[in-house]
Amino acid sequence: MNILYAAIDQEVPGTKGGSVHVAAVAEGLAALGHQVTALVTPGAGEPRPSAVRWIPMRPPFGSTHLRLARSGAIATLARGVRPDAIIERYHNFGGEAIRLAPGLGAVGMLEVNAPVIDHPGSTKARLDRALVVQPMRRWRERLCRIADVIVTPNALILPPGLPPDRIKVLEWGADTERFHPGAAGAAPPVPPPAPTVAIFSGAFRSWHGAINLVDAIKILRSRDRRDIGAIFAGDGPELPRVKAAAAGIDTIVFTGAISHDRMPAMLASAHIGVAPFDLAAHAPLSLGFYWSPLKIFEYMATGLPVVAPAVDRIPSLVADGREGVLYEIPPEGGSYIAGGSYIAGGSYIASGSHDASGSYLASHADALADALVRLGDPVLRARLGTAARARAVRDYSWSAHCRALEAALADARERRTGR
Repeated sequence: MNILYAAIDQEVPGTKGGSVHVAAVAEGLAALGHQVTALVTPGAGEPRPSAVRWIPMRPPFGSTHLRLARSGAIATLARGVRPDAIIERYHNFGGEAIRLAPGLGAVGMLEVNAPVIDHPGSTKARLDRALVVQPMRRWRERLCRIADVIVTPNALILPPGLPPDRIKVLEWGADTERFHPGAAGAAPPVPPPAPTVAIFSGAFRSWHGAINLVDAIKILRSRDRRDIGAIFAGDGPELPRVKAAAAGIDTIVFTGAISHDRMPAMLASAHIGVAPFDLAAHAPLSLGFYWSPLKIFEYMATGLPVVAPAVDRIPSLVADGREGVLYEIPPEGGSYIAGGSYIAGGSYIASGSHDASGSYLASHADALADALVRLGDPVLRARLGTAARARAVRDYSWSAHCRALEAALADARERRTGR
């Protein structure tokens, strides 16, 4: 199949999840024998050697909101490529490629990794309503109707009324050949901060919850537990805040941004992978946990037991006691009591206080600290890590993801042609 893949808002190569996803999908489809032409923003250096034809194409002025201005250039290129399928990475202001699919007789696939619908209280939704005809909502819904197939980790972020046979629910993945226990490579020379090392990798954004891991390490130190430390690998807007919170703690180290090629060895140097997501810190997540968390899949592929909150879809990705340790966090307006129950009510109870019965009231960070203590047991870590690796290979490899894409494109083509 001749495939045109439009993802001009993503850098390749790059360190962010979107960049990794686009490169993995393009390379994975090419490895299955398809002819892939991928439109991306060029990153630093060259993409890994593969059969993909990479075409540099940035959004105007680097703004994803101006992607449609590339419609003419993409149309000219598409007429030369004559694709059998067009895949576009969805953006609210996109549509520059998938709109071409019907006219070219190509199957159109839309990758949706962020909400098409508006979350409650959305500023964009209020602006759209002020324009009376709601042009932004109508445009987004039109893109979904054009698509022969929509690939998404969570169908709840799609507009209602779409035909179910056009929706393919599919998780992201990990390169299970590069990410594995004992992966060697040019990882940054980071000294182990403690005998047991937890790692947080990825972009530092508020909802990724890195600050919770810092607070958990502080709690462990207050309990005279200095045997568990943390490495923070990556960069992002929350990094200064996280670094400030960790100032003076010798069992925490920061690596800064790391190229994705160096990440397998970095993860293999740790013992526990931590994904302390904080859904309350990002309003769109009120629609549900629509992320397909790259860090979790790469931890699992590396054979690291995963520590994460038991919220929304996460227990379906990581089974507590089988591939990792999931911890309960307090709902809004309540506080977690060590042992797994909650105190309801409208007032916040600070971490470390007690209720009237004397029960210890814990925060997100307390619950995370308790989970890390459980994984201080090397036998348990080994068992969970082995199971995590096995599940990653079975369910979360990029090769499995691309085979599912291939099948979805073939099914859509059959529906379109009637044969």
